[in-house]
Amino acid sequence: MGARRKGRESALQVLYQMDTVGSAAEDALELFFTHLEGATEGEEFARALVEAYDGNREDVDETIRKVSHHWRLERMTRVDRNILRLATVEILLMADIPRRVTLNEAVELAKRFGSEGSAGFVNGVLDRIASDAGKT
Repeated sequence: MGARRKGRESALQVLYQMDTVGSAAEDALELFFTHLEGATEGEEFARALVEAYDGNREDVDETIRKVSHHWRLERMTRVDRNILRLATVEILLMADIPRRVTLNEAVELAKRFGSEGSAGFVNGVLDRIASDAGKT
């Protein structure tokens, strides 16, 4: 497994923790990497994703809200919501990552950690976000 893929998986777990118990980003990162996971190949990328989300939380969540017309962010499953957050950070803030890579990796996370319909849902929302952001 590549460093970025492992980093995305770790970041998803950290965001899930933040979403579930309301942990601060730095506390959740330290807990995950120190006590739960140990040093991982993708730790640096995971930290970058979580910190980027934490610093741009309102903009990222508002971007998701704008395109998910029939789903309020609060009603989405925690897994789907946090996959969307990670991928939206990549789309909006990480210009070096191609759109195709971001969408493919998000769909793979949804298949692995989400429910039966998660992959299609995540793909549809992210495709719209990427198109609206002009990311090719």
